[in-house]
Amino acid sequence: MRLGAGMGRTADRLSQSERDELVLVAAALADVARRETLLHFRTDGLAADSKETTRFDPVTVADRAAERAMRALLALRRPQDGILGEEFPPVAGNSGLVWVLDPIDGTRGYLSGTPTWGVLVAVADEAGPICGLIDQPYIGERFSGGFGRAAMTGPLGGRALRARGYRPLHEAILYSTFPEVGTPAEGAAFAQLAREMRLVRYGLDCYAYALIAAGQIDLVVEAGLQPYDVAAPIAVIEAAGGIVTDWQGGPADRGGQIIAAANAAVHAEALAVLNR
Repeated sequence: MRLGAGMGRTADRLSQSERDELVLVAAALADVARRETLLHFRTDGLAADSKETTRFDPVTVADRAAERAMRALLALRRPQDGILGEEFPPVAGNSGLVWVLDPIDGTRGYLSGTPTWGVLVAVADEAGPICGLIDQPYIGERFSGGFGRAAMTGPLGGRALRARGYRPLHEAILYSTFPEVGTPAEGAAFAQLAREMRLVRYGLDCYAYALIAAGQIDLVVEAGLQPYDVAAPIAVIEAAGGIVTDWQGGPADRGGQIIAAANAAVHAEALAVLNR
């Protein structure tokens, strides 16, 4: 539920020490999820159940174990906050803050042994995400954003994150997880945009959003997403100077149609094509 006009948001009432605590807890959540996900990654006999009957939507023991570990840590350190996770029911809180967790974003990639799945952690108030991170445990890269800061750490050390500057669509790079984007109508709109691009690639799940924040690509366009898929990418990309909305330019934190862009200019050009 969003705040009404004229009302202050919970994030605005946080002290600096409270903000620092949220950043530390987010990192601790990613740390425990790293341990659980790496325990099962690229192991023989890793099985997966499907959440759906009409298509393969996998969940593994690692998804569930990582989310359990994160929820246990929150019960100790932030029991007043709510929780919205992919694998287990929501938990109500009374602080005005909600932790949005995706223990493995890209379980299909995880099953395949690719290193582009990730752990997503965000904290949100009534108006949307306020800080978050995208963590890739196997590579050891972590992309964080919120409260005016955006940075990454990895095998080559740490650095600030900054989304790249404007380049027209015919010089830009577009990513999406699946070639089939949403409904037939959504797929047709995406195909229109793809024809305008210099380069179109697929399959990175949340890692593509991290690449926007890191200044490597220009756009990610998807449909049919859930809030836990997008909360952390929104926090990281916006902190790095990018923009994330739905396909009409509205808030994206509830999921659905998502367009993430490196800057407002390329975002506007892509929106115009998607809505022809």
